[in-house]
Amino acid sequence: MSVAALSPVVVRDSLVTLPLARHINTTASRNIVAHDQARVKVLRSRSQGAAGVISNLRKGPDGVPIQESFDVYTVDVQVGTPPTTYTLIVDTGSSNTWVGAGTPYEQTNSSVDTGDDVVVFYGSGLFEGEEFLDTVSVGSLTIHNQSIGDAEFAFGFQGFDGILGLGPTDLTEGTTSDGNAVPTFLDNAFAKGLVQEKTLGISFEPAIGNGELTIGGTNRLKFFGELNFIPFTSTSPASDYVGIDQSITYGIGRGATTIMSSTAGIVDTGTTLILIPSDALATYQNITGAVLDEDTGFLSITKEQYDNLESLFFHIGKNTFEITPNAQIWPRALNTAIGGQAGSIYLILGDSGVDTGSGLDFINGYAFLQRFYHAVDYLGERAGFAFTEYTYATSN
Repeated sequence: MSVAALSPVVVRDSLVTLPLARHINTTASRNIVAHDQARVKVLRSRSQGAAGVISNLRKGPDGVPIQESFDVYTVDVQVGTPPTTYTLIVDTGSSNTWVGAGTPYEQTNSSVDTGDDVVVFYGSGLFEGEEFLDTVSVGSLTIHNQSIGDAEFAFGFQGFDGILGLGPTDLTEGTTSDGNAVPTFLDNAFAKGLVQEKTLGISFEPAIGNGELTIGGTNRLKFFGELNFIPFTSTSPASDYVGIDQSITYGIGRGATTIMSSTAGIVDTGTTLILIPSDALATYQNITGAVLDEDTGFLSITKEQYDNLESLFFHIGKNTFEITPNAQIWPRALNTAIGGQAGSIYLILGDSGVDTGSGLDFINGYAFLQRFYHAVDYLGERAGFAFTEYTYATSN
C-alpha cells in the first residue's frame, strides 16, 4: 500500500523541496515493534561497518533478527548517464546512499568503480556490494562523482531500491573497505555551492498522508511560529546521529507526572514509533492502564481509558511540544494492517529495550515527526522543531 505524492519539485533561494511518498508494507506489518527495537539495538552498537557484519546474513550483531520496514517515506533519485530512476528510502539514521535492492544498478558513461566493497547493517535489513562514483540527481540537484553503493546482496528492502542516506557523515566511516568517511549527497551539494545551508527540512503528515523533504534549508510554509533549535547532544552514542536531550511528562499542573527524566536519544526518519526507556514505558503503562497486546506487540487501552488519556509533553531545550491523546494512538484505519482488531486502540509508544542512562535511550520516530516540523542543521550541529497544522489534528 502506498500513497502517491503528486506535488512538483520546488526550487527556491538555493534550496530544493521534494515530495515524499509514504508506503505501508503490509507483508512486514506484524513485526513493526520488533523492527523498531532491532533498529535501535543496531544504532546503539554502531554496527554499520563492514567487518564481521555478514557472518550470518539473516542475523545482526548479538543475534538481532532482521525485520523488514513497515512504514517508510521515499523519494525518486536518478543515477547514471543516461539516468535510471530509483525509489529510495529517506533515512537520517544512516548516511550511505545505495541502489540495487529492487531495480539493478546500471553502469553508464558516468560510472567509476572505486574498487572498494561496501556493507551496511540497519537492523531493518542490510546490503553489501561495490562502491561506485556516479552522477546522482535528487530533484534539481545533480552531483557528479557521488558515492553510490551497488547492492550485490540486499535483504529487508522488498519493494524499494535502496536508501538515500542523509545522516551525519561520520556514520559512513568503516562502511567501505578503505575505512574512510564517504561524503554524503548533502555534503557534496553544500561543498559545491548548490545549496547555501547544510540543512534538511522534513515534514510528514499523520494517518496515511505523505511528506516533504527540503534540501539546503527549510520550508517556512510548512510550520507555524518559530523554528526552535537546540544543540545536538554530547552524550554518546546518541551524539553519533541526530541526537538530542529531552524529558517527558504526562498531564499538566499539579497532577503532572515525569515519564522520562532528561536524557539523550535521537530523532530518526527510519523508525516508526516513539521508543522510550523500559522504566519510562513502565511508568506510562501504569498511569494509562495500558496492557500489552500479544498479537501486535503494541500497548492497548480501552475506550474508557482513552477518554481519560492526557497529553504527553516533550521538553526539548527551552521548548515544550505536546503529543495529544489522539497523537498517542496508532491510526485506527491501519489497525488490521498491524494484525490488530479494527475497533481496538493501540498506543504508539514502545520499549527501547534499556533503562534510562544507556546513552541512546529514546527515538522520536514518525509518530513524533508527523506532528511537528523537523530541521537538521549539520553545520550548526543543531536540531529544530516547530508546530504545524497537524500538531493538534484529530487524524487517528
